[in-house]
Amino acid sequence: MQRILAGMRFAHGFVTGSSRAQSGWFAKTCAFFLLLSFFSCKYDEVLDYEGIKQRGTLRILAPRISEQQFLPRSGYPIDYGRTLAARFAERVGLEPEFVWVNSRDDLIPSLLRGSGDLIAANMTVTEDRSRVVLFSDPVDVVREQLVTRIDDGQLAEPSDLEGRTIALRESSSYWRTAQELQQQFPGMEIRLVSERLDTEEILYRVATGRYDLTIADDNIVNQALGYLSDLRHAFDVSEQKQVAWGLRPGADDLKAALDSFLVDESLRPLRAVRQFGDLDAIVERGVLRVLTTNSAATYFVWRGELLGFEYELARRLARDLGVRLEIVVPPNRGSLRSWLLQGYGDLIAAGLTRPETGSEAAISFSRRYNRAIETLVARADEPPVIDLPALADRTIAVRRRSSYWDTAQELVDSGIEVDIVAVPEVMETEEIIAAVAAGDYDLTIADSHVLDIELSWRDDIRGVTTFGDSVSHSWGVRAEDGELLAAVNSFFRSEYRGRWYNITRNKYFGPAQLARERQLDRDSARDVVSPFDELFREYGDRFGFDWRLLAAQAYEESRFDPRARSRVGAMGLMQIMPQTARGFGFDDPDDPSQAIHLGALYLRHQADQFGPELKNNQDRIWFALASYNAGFGHVGDARRLAVLHGKDPDRWFGEVEEIMPLLARSEFHSQTRYGYCRCSEPVNYVRRIREKFRAYRQLFPNEI
Repeated sequence: MQRILAGMRFAHGFVTGSSRAQSGWFAKTCAFFLLLSFFSCKYDEVLDYEGIKQRGTLRILAPRISEQQFLPRSGYPIDYGRTLAARFAERVGLEPEFVWVNSRDDLIPSLLRGSGDLIAANMTVTEDRSRVVLFSDPVDVVREQLVTRIDDGQLAEPSDLEGRTIALRESSSYWRTAQELQQQFPGMEIRLVSERLDTEEILYRVATGRYDLTIADDNIVNQALGYLSDLRHAFDVSEQKQVAWGLRPGADDLKAALDSFLVDESLRPLRAVRQFGDLDAIVERGVLRVLTTNSAATYFVWRGELLGFEYELARRLARDLGVRLEIVVPPNRGSLRSWLLQGYGDLIAAGLTRPETGSEAAISFSRRYNRAIETLVARADEPPVIDLPALADRTIAVRRRSSYWDTAQELVDSGIEVDIVAVPEVMETEEIIAAVAAGDYDLTIADSHVLDIELSWRDDIRGVTTFGDSVSHSWGVRAEDGELLAAVNSFFRSEYRGRWYNITRNKYFGPAQLARERQLDRDSARDVVSPFDELFREYGDRFGFDWRLLAAQAYEESRFDPRARSRVGAMGLMQIMPQTARGFGFDDPDDPSQAIHLGALYLRHQADQFGPELKNNQDRIWFALASYNAGFGHVGDARRLAVLHGKDPDRWFGEVEEIMPLLARSEFHSQTRYGYCRCSEPVNYVRRIREKFRAYRQLFPNEI
C-alpha cells in the first residue's frame, strides 16, 4: 500500500508541477503510466550508476521490434541505435538488456517508473521533456520543417499559412511549434490525427492529398523524400534542435559515461552530401557509405529486419573497420557509378560484374568475392537450348547498361540473328525475369545466383542455357581511393570462402530448403491435426483465433517441425525471426509451447496494428497473415497503392492481394516506404492457409 500511495503522490506532484503540465497531453500521459506502473510492473528498479554497475546489466529502453520501420535509402540501418546502445553497455562493463515498449510514447513513462535505465531512441529535446528527463549530449541536430505537396505553389512563407491546416499528433514535439504558428496566424487550423500514426505515415498522407500540411524534422523529411517524390519542404519553422538519448533525472554519473562514449563515437548528423576521401577520411568521420540497390540479392527489409547478401558483407566490413555503416540507394542501378564519382558514397556493393582491366579508368574494382554464370532465362515450358543458333529470331530483353547487353551483343556479332530489347534501367533483373514469366518478354539473361533466388520460390521460369565461363563480381571504389581498395581486398582475402562467408552466401543463394518440402502431410491422422493441437487450442483461446487457423498457419510455416529453420534465420513451428522473438520477450522459439504462444501473440499484434477503419474481422485476419509473412510495412504500402489503383484498401481477396505483387516492380516499390518485396509470396501464403484452414474445419466441424 505504501508503494501505491507513493506512486499516487509522485504522479500528482508531476502533473501539478507546472501550469502547462496541468492541461498538457504529455504530462497527463506520463502521470497515467507512472501510476499504472506501481500496480503492474514486474521489474521496476531505480538505481544510480554505482547500483547499475553492481547489478551488472544496463536496461536499455527501445520501441518494440516490429514492422513499424522503414527501408533506409540513405542513412543508418534501422537497428543502429540499439547496436550503439549495446556497444556503450559493453564499453562500461555491463551486459546490455533490452526492455521493449509498445510505442515511442511509452518510452519516457517507462524510464521514469524504473523499467529501464536509458532510452536508446533519438528524441528531440524539448522544454516539456527536459522537465522530467535528463538528456545526453546531442547525437544529432535537426530543424523542424513545414511540408506540403510538390505542386503546392501557394506556400512560400509563414504568412501563407492563413486558411491552411496542419495535421499532427498531439504527443509529437511539433505540437508546440504548430500552436505558436497558430498564435501568429489565427486563420491557420491544427488537425489532430491518431496517435497510431507515425510521422512518415502523416507525410505520406500529405503527399497523396489526404492531409493538407504537416511538420517534421528535416532528417525524417530527407528520408521520406527518398521515395515520396510528391512532397516538398516549404520552409523551416524552427531553429536547430538537439536530438539525444534520455536518462532519469539525477543519473549524472551515467550521463557522464554516456557523453564520453558519444564523443568517442564522433557522432555526426547524416545528410545526403557529397564527400570524398580515402580510408583515412572514412575512419575520421566514422561512417562508411555503401551504394547498393534494393533487391532480393542485395538489400531489402523482410519481417522488420534488414537483409541481403551485399548488405551483410558491407556490415561486416564496416565492423572490421570500426566505423558505422550508411546504406545509400540511388534511384536506379544505372546511377550507381555516377553517384560514386559524385561523392554520394564511398564504394559500390551491388553484384557488379568486374570489367576487363582498364575498361573503366575512373573506378577501381576489388578482387572477386562471388562468381556466377550468365544464364538465359525462359518460361518453364521452354525446352533446353541445344545450340546457340537455335536462338535465331528470338528476342532477349536486358538493360543496356548491364553486362548482359554485352553478352547478347556477342551473339549478334557471331552471326546469330537475335533481337535485343533494351528494358528500362530502373528494372532489376528479378523484375525482368517476372516479366518473362508473365509473357511480356521472350527471354532474358541473369546471373546464376539471381536465378537461384527466383527458382527458390517460383516454378514458372527456368534456365535454358549458359554463356561461357563464370564471371566475377567485385565492389567498386573511386580510382584515387587506393587505401580503401586495399582494405576491401584484404577483407575479401580473409572472408572469401571462409565459414562465415559460406553460411551467408548459402543463406541467400544456396539450395532452396522450403519448409513445405521437409515433411510429409500429416492429414492422414484424422483424429488430430498435429502433435500440438492442445497448444493451438490454448493459445487460440487466449488471443482470439480459431485454433484450426493457427494450426493451418503452422503447417504452412514449418510442416509442424519444431526445429525448422529458414535460410534467413526464421525459427521453429511458427518461423519467427530471432530478433522479433527477443523483442516480445521469448528466448526459445524451438520450444513448441513458446513457439505457438509467440506465433499467436505476434499474429494478434499484426491484426491489432490495423486501425478501426478495418471493420471486417475476416479481412483483418487475412491482412494479419499477410503482415506476418511479409511484414506490416509492405502490406501498408500495398494498401496505399490499392487506393491509387481504384481498389478497396480494406478488403484482401480480389483487392489488396492483386496489388501486392506490384511491389516487386521498381516503378512501384521505389515510391513506397518499405521498398522491394517479393509480394506474390504472401498472396500465395494467405491462400494456402485459407485452404488448409477450411480442410481442418471439415475435420473438426463441431469445434470453435
